[in-house]
Amino acid sequence: MAKKYKSNQIHTLRDVARASGVSAVTASRALRTPDRVAPETLARVRAAVARLGYVPNPAAQTLASGRSRVIGVVIPSVTNSVFADLLRGVMDAAGDGPFQPQIANTRYLSSREEAILRLFASQRPAGMIVAGIDQSDASRAILRGMGCPVVQVMEIGPDPIDMMIGGPQAEAARAAVAHLIDQGYRRIAFLGARMDPRAQRRLFGYRQEIASAGLPERVLTTPRPSSVTVGRQLMGDLLALHPDTDAVFSNNDDVALGALFECTARGIRVPAQMGIAGFNDLDLAAGAEPGLTTVRTHRYRMGSEAMAMIAAALAGDRPADPVRDTGFELVVRASTRRLPEGAG
Repeated sequence: MAKKYKSNQIHTLRDVARASGVSAVTASRALRTPDRVAPETLARVRAAVARLGYVPNPAAQTLASGRSRVIGVVIPSVTNSVFADLLRGVMDAAGDGPFQPQIANTRYLSSREEAILRLFASQRPAGMIVAGIDQSDASRAILRGMGCPVVQVMEIGPDPIDMMIGGPQAEAARAAVAHLIDQGYRRIAFLGARMDPRAQRRLFGYRQEIASAGLPERVLTTPRPSSVTVGRQLMGDLLALHPDTDAVFSNNDDVALGALFECTARGIRVPAQMGIAGFNDLDLAAGAEPGLTTVRTHRYRMGSEAMAMIAAALAGDRPADPVRDTGFELVVRASTRRLPEGAG
């Protein structure tokens, strides 16, 4: 005869209080606002929590306060290291504080983002952090209806749902292209993969700067996800179409590194015969040979400050300016340093 399964006991806050020798109110305070409890008491409560394996009931917490402790974090990719930097900033800022980030991945799909936001809305989050500024009308309506602080991250624009923090995409792209022109390059192409809205704005910046300089435009993109392999293929296709190209600006460092590797394989000297610039300043950009010129964006800071903006808003201290520009840095390395700066 099969042995009947007996579920383990689910411990309550009263069990924690009894085990630590304090009242249920004190045990609750120790878990919610540990800075308001004596260190010795806090140590006893935490020891009881650890011994019993107690997990607070989030539904009960939500009913008591009207809000959960969840900070929803919605990003389009969990494999892209650009978003890993952002998440690191969010997690470090959350630390051992009262709010717990929960991460969801949209996979660059608007329909999936809407479904994820509806799920978060049902949890009554304390705040939301969402990547990008191009949410659908439905997603914007859901976010506005949550009644909690919302921070759009990675870039900035004229119509924040609530608050924004990020850097200007087109302006940063223009700076990279202007640098290539200063170095004497005149047949500059744009290479791009997975042309999401941020990549589209970088392409727009490229086109603005190229038109301003009166130079020919060369654009080659693919809907495929960005990778070094895709960058090599794009570079090969570009050279087949425009063999006289003397520089490329890529929508990210993965594509730019692929272009660099393709040039190396073909014996094209970088930067003497081909200048290459990317975007994001990933770790590999500095480690490449030659080092890759790129645009540095402050993603860790965006994540950290987004958490701080939510905490401040919850405390009634909303920023006077809801849009925070983190700027960018053009990091010039050997892949484009053909002339003394400004000598072109």
